[in-house]
Formats: sequence, structure tokens, C-alpha cells
Amino acid sequence: MTPFFDRHRDLLQQAIAAAQSRQFWSPFSEIPSRSIYGESAPDDGEQAFMKLLGKKFVIDQPQSGSWIGNENALYGLPLDISYPASSPDALVGAAKAAARDWAATSIGERIGILTEALVRLNARSFEIGHAVKHTTGQAFAMAFQAGGPHAQDRGLEALVYAYQEMGNVPGPVTWHKPQGKRPPLVVEKAFHIRPKGIALVIGCNTFPTWNSYPGLFASLATGNTVIVKPHPKAILPLAITVEVLRSVLKEAGLDPNVVTLAVDTSENPATEAFVTHPAIGIIDFTGSATFGNRVEREALRGARTYTEKSGVNNILIDSTDDISGMASNLALSLSLYSGQMCTTPQNLFVPKDGIQTNEGHLDFGDVVNRITEAVSNLLADDQRAASILGAIVNDDVRQRVEDIQQQPGLALPARSVTIEGGPNCCFTPSCRIVEASEVEAYGQEQFGPIFYIVRTEDTDHALGCIDTLVRSRGSMTLGAYSTNPEVLDKVTRTAVDAGVSLSCNLTGPLMVNQATAFSDFHGSGANPAANASLTDNAFIAGRFNIVEVRHNAG
Repeated sequence: MTPFFDRHRDLLQQAIAAAQSRQFWSPFSEIPSRSIYGESAPDDGEQAFMKLLGKKFVIDQPQSGSWIGNENALYGLPLDISYPASSPDALVGAAKAAARDWAATSIGERIGILTEALVRLNARSFEIGHAVKHTTGQAFAMAFQAGGPHAQDRGLEALVYAYQEMGNVPGPVTWHKPQGKRPPLVVEKAFHIRPKGIALVIGCNTFPTWNSYPGLFASLATGNTVIVKPHPKAILPLAITVEVLRSVLKEAGLDPNVVTLAVDTSENPATEAFVTHPAIGIIDFTGSATFGNRVEREALRGARTYTEKSGVNNILIDSTDDISGMASNLALSLSLYSGQMCTTPQNLFVPKDGIQTNEGHLDFGDVVNRITEAVSNLLADDQRAASILGAIVNDDVRQRVEDIQQQPGLALPARSVTIEGGPNCCFTPSCRIVEASEVEAYGQEQFGPIFYIVRTEDTDHALGCIDTLVRSRGSMTLGAYSTNPEVLDKVTRTAVDAGVSLSCNLTGPLMVNQATAFSDFHGSGANPAANASLTDNAFIAGRFNIVEVRHNAG
């Protein structure tokens, strides 16, 4: 056995304790500090990233001989990296060849190998941060955190859940059944963990590592081989991940094709061919509802699917004892990464007669003004705005921003912000006031820096609208502001019944957008926005089967 498990035993025990307690804990620092990562780490990471530009990213896996790649260059720096093209059949064949030995590897050894990979990925967080920044448009601070340590936390969380879930499978047992005067019936029973099959991880453009690591590491930990299929505009962060995993597998004396990389382009997509391949037994997907629904239909043929799709996130505003704190918190939640997060609030429901606050009663217009002014003030300085907004990830988002400028009820127009990479790379959020009856406007996800303030009859009317949206469209997050315990009880019941995570009265630095590994469950799996939660036992258990073998010993 390789020494990796023993090397990381203490780390794994701490992770298990954190997952059970749900208290704050992170082994990977989110602070891009020289004192933490090493004096030369920021420079070394940037140089390592720069050395990849304009080159072939070599992976010694089955390939067709051609090289492809057309990634984003959202800060004006062309990546021009090419990756080996591989057919679905070739990668499936390689995964099958590697599967038996990987499944036969002990649970402890698998967990040790994967933990070692996460530790090595953490050491490359600056390099990964630059890769995430340029392919997703996130500002570097966010790209470092979400693409590096926070993603690694989620990967480790999945590992320890898998370790515990497999640990619940009993060891061999000698079974005795009394038979009266006759000798007892004696049977030797063994319970074998059988991996589900080849897993496919489909990455997204906005959070290529954060959204992919849970499924990737959960499938590997439970003995499945994995094909990693990045979004064609954000390949590099997952290519580095695959490279590190394959390196550790080689050191452990295993076939590195336990993990392979499937690359395509937007012009010639290959995801469908992988999704429908009969050998694929598990699919992890993050992306649009249109394709996510297609992925979920693969469950009908027996593939286990774990999806996170588009949804509509909502905020209920009933009353507050800190109107300034509420407005500031919402401003940052609405602005962070230009609203290009699956957890960003989109619809703010406000009663038509206004709300009670610590500054007295504010009518509807006053509430609108306080929120829109907070957004404008937060982003008044272009340099600060750029560090919060990042870049627009694609032309579809840009088009939505342009379209809303011409629509009625515009309470906050977009302002273009010049950032590294050229003018008009991003826009401040736009706000439109709509009536509760205008569901066709606010009732579908408007991915990007766009939000609506929805005028309702009262709080109960707003709760009814929110309940309908969560159940029909799906939501990843729900926020509520109220000083009334009865209202908070109502919104809690609504959230639990509809299956959406709820955050109440956030007025400080914690935002409704944020979900922390080892404590917060990302998504519930209980509404149309996602059929899985990161990370609970259900996210793990379907990735393996238990096969019993019995021998008569009587």
C-alpha cells in the first residue's frame, strides 16, 4: 500500500469531525498569502500558468492524433492552448481497462491517493486561480478562492462522505440461524462494494472546479473510473486537475486512465455522445436546464444522474431592523461576479405599501431607492467595481443586459465598467420594477447582472409567488428579511416544503450566495434547480452497489 493514507490520516479525521459537527473548518486557506503558501508561491503560480499559454497540453491518454481547444480569453490574454482530442469509445475503452484494478484497490488506499491529489492541487492554487480567472471571467481573488481552496474543500468533503458511507457496509460475518433440535444453519456472508461503472463529469464555464470536484472525487472514492468533460470555454482548470490525479495514480502503481480528459469545442460539441454512451453509469452535470433535463432522462436507462441546473432565486423583504445593512448585503450579493452564480438572488419581493424598518416606515419607492443606491455606491469606483464584477462570461449574458435597458420599469440602468482586457468588459447590475402578475418577465432565470424588484399585495402574496417559483422553476437559494417571528415561521415552512435553502436577515459579510464546505449543503435536491445536494449521503450512495456472496458453512 502507498503511504498516502497514513500521511493524511490526521487530515481525514479532522475532515470527518467537521462534516459531523458542521462547524467551520477548512484545511486549505482561502487567503492568497505568501506567508501561508510560500514567499514565491504567487509568482511561481503565475509563471506556471504563463508557461502553458500557446502550447500543447500533453496527456498520455488514448487520443485521435489531432489537437483542439478554443477557450475563453476574458481578460484579453489569449490562451491558445490545445488539448488532445479523444473519441468517446477510446476513452471508455481506457476507463474499462483501468476499472478492475481501481475497484480492487482498498478503500483506504483510494482515499489516500485522492487526498494526496487534493493536497497537491492546493499547492497549485495560484496557477489554477489564473486559469479560472481567464476562462471564467472571475476576478483573481474570487478565482483563487472558488477555483482553488473552496473547490478543494468540496472535493475533500465528498471524499470523507464516501469513506463513511462505504464504511457502513459490514465486513464478513458468520451467520447462525437456530433450527430447533437440528444443527443451526451456518452461512458465511461477505458484502462486496461494486462500483456503479464509468462516471462522466460535465464541467460548467463559470465554476469549472468548484462544481466538478464533488462528483469527481465522490465517484473516484467509490471505485469508479471517471471521464472529465470540461466546458469547451473553460478547459484548463480541469485539465490541470486531471494531470495531478494521473500523476498520483502513476506513483501509486495504478493505470492513470482511471481519470481521463474529454475535450471538445463549441463548434463541434461531443457531450451528447458521452452522455448517451451505454457504458456511462454515472453523470454529474452543472449547466442549463435544457441540457440538464436531457441528462436526467438518462436515468431511465439506468445511469445515475446528479444535476445542478438553472433556477430562479428569490428574496422576501417584509421588514428589517437594519435597512442599511440589508441594502449593503443585497448590493454585494447582486453584484458579485456580475450575478453569474447559481446562487445569486434575482427577484426581490416587496409589499406595495412598503416595509417597517429601524428608520421608520419606508414606502415601496423608498425601498427601491435604498437598494439601488446601495448597488450604485458599492460600484461607484471602477477599480473596485471590476474587482467585484469580473468579466461577462459570454455574449448571451451581454445581450440580456442590453435588452433590459429598453424595457419598462427600469429603476437602475447598467453602467459599463472598463476592466483589464478592454472597454465594456462588464456592466453594473440592472434593476427593473415589475408587478407580481408579470411572471413572464421575472419567472425565468436571467443569468447575469440583472435583478427585479417585484411589487406584491403583501407578504403572504409574496410567499405564494415564491412557493410557486421554487416548485415550478427551481431555486438554489432563498433569502428573507423580517422582524416578525410569525413571518419567519411562515417563510421557513415555505422553504422546507418547497425544498430550498433559506437564509434570514443577512446584514453583514455573509451573503445568501455563499455555501461553505463541511457546513452548508449546496442545493437540496428537492426542487427542479438540482436533483442532488453537495454533499449528503444520497450524493454518495448511488455511486456503488453492494453485492453479497454466501457460502454454506453448516
